[in-house]
Amino acid sequence: MRIGRRTFIAGASATLGLVFAKPAFAREKIKIRDLYKTQAEFSDQAKSFAASREVINVPGFMAPPLKADASFFVLTQRPMAVCPFCETSADWPSDIVFVRTSKIVDAVAFNRPIMTTGILELGEAKDEETGFVSLVRLVDAQFEIL
Repeated sequence: MRIGRRTFIAGASATLGLVFAKPAFAREKIKIRDLYKTQAEFSDQAKSFAASREVINVPGFMAPPLKADASFFVLTQRPMAVCPFCETSADWPSDIVFVRTSKIVDAVAFNRPIMTTGILELGEAKDEETGFVSLVRLVDAQFEIL
């Protein structure tokens, strides 16, 4: 059986698409340092993730918990032995993310790297449960120790 040129090209293209396509379980990843373009402006990549409401991965470290039995934590760019959370968004550091989970968080040692997965939200917001004000949040989140 002879395969025509168009059939070959169509088949090859489909095969290459399968080889180079991103697996369905793969998620986009952004580092905390890449959330900001400048100290006061979010990066285009961060804005795109927030607008799409897709689930993304953000690596980092869990800051020491502010209270026991909490369904939130602060994700930091580098290990911190004390919690970096601030009272107002004006003082919000560009190297932390407020993370809201659906269940109580088991604290992880501050120097253990974790991968946090959730939906990115940007802009000033006050968490109803805690009263904390944040500029960057991961919601509906979960994490795993790396």
